[in-house]
Amino acid sequence: MTVWQQLFTRRMLICVFTGFASGLPLYLLFNLVPAWLRSEQVDLKTIGLFALIQFPYTWKFLWSPLLDRYVVPVLGRRRGWMLLTQIGLLAVIASMGAFSPQSDLHIIAWIATLLAFLSATQDIVLDAYRRELLSDVELGLGNAVHVNAYRVAGLVPGSLSLILADFLPWSTVFIVTALFMLPGVMMTLLVKEPHRAAPPKTLREAVVEPFHEFITRQGWGSALLILAFLFFYKLGDSMCTALATPFYMDMGFSKTQIGLIAKNAGLWPAVIGGMIGGLWMVKIGINRALWLFGVVQVVSIFGFAWLASVGHHAEITAVELTQLAIVIGLEALGVGLGTVAFVAFIARTTHPAYTATQFALFTSLMAVPRTFANAATGWLVEAMGWTGFFLLCAALALPGMLLLFKVAPWNETRPVSEATPFGRAQ
Repeated sequence: MTVWQQLFTRRMLICVFTGFASGLPLYLLFNLVPAWLRSEQVDLKTIGLFALIQFPYTWKFLWSPLLDRYVVPVLGRRRGWMLLTQIGLLAVIASMGAFSPQSDLHIIAWIATLLAFLSATQDIVLDAYRRELLSDVELGLGNAVHVNAYRVAGLVPGSLSLILADFLPWSTVFIVTALFMLPGVMMTLLVKEPHRAAPPKTLREAVVEPFHEFITRQGWGSALLILAFLFFYKLGDSMCTALATPFYMDMGFSKTQIGLIAKNAGLWPAVIGGMIGGLWMVKIGINRALWLFGVVQVVSIFGFAWLASVGHHAEITAVELTQLAIVIGLEALGVGLGTVAFVAFIARTTHPAYTATQFALFTSLMAVPRTFANAATGWLVEAMGWTGFFLLCAALALPGMLLLFKVAPWNETRPVSEATPFGRAQ
């Protein structure tokens, strides 16, 4: 089967829906909630602290064994948890706009934390479902499709909802946004339950064995290097975009301009980059993709530093909008390339018998920077200014690239389908 034939299959279509359902609540927390708080005159430090509500993404491996071990009575082990979390997300998102950031900020923080918990739980089971659905040869391409759909989902809270906010009350905006969880619900009801590996027989087996298998696979040294790589590879990029929407607003752009120009310019290059990256990975392998795409990811951060150095615009002309679109587009292209290789690397590293727990552990480490490091971004911006902040982000992206020498050496060129855990040839 050719690469293009692999792309147009039922399994890849399912990956479109898993990506969309996974991306919508996360981008709502990243883009819509900060824009909502900023438009209601909440200060940058408080908005930055709101990154801490994303802690469930960091700690989801703690309850992931429960999803491996226990089965919801309806639909099966994976689909049952998928449906439960998706219905919960729809209800929580719809309720968020009923509160005011001026008087109910603490309630909004609790609702957003519940939203993050449900979203992280959905990610656990969607990642496990996707890993069990795809064959090894489909991992790179399938994860590229998932990541692209994940980004397309960001168009709803990051563009459509922002535009609607200029014309509708925020309560209505959140209800409309919540309805976009329905495609994920329909997908869950229509797909079949995968059965690639038997579930753990006991809770102890579900909790202990995934970590034991990972640590003993090639020893403590290799395990620690992998964990460090998962933490650092996306650190600079994650911090760079943590306050993206408030940054655009501080540069003088309106919410509608951000919705129409910034979000679209950031979406489509990321989608194109993701698809090119997924198709290319089939030929060059995950290791070389991590190197090439990582370099593009690091270099593209400097575009934001340049945009910040230009400063605030009293009046926005076509030139300023074009500059914004180019800078965001280049950064998004780098991120689109880097993310598909990174997620494919994570999927490759999991053991089929402990998919949910190991995938949750690895993606939790991936989420640490955007949760804890991003919480400090408000203070960093106020202390260093936007230009200095973006230069710092570029510097923080370098450790992850250096770790590639150990975890994914360039000269190991085996294709995705033949790669073994940790990128080592056997």
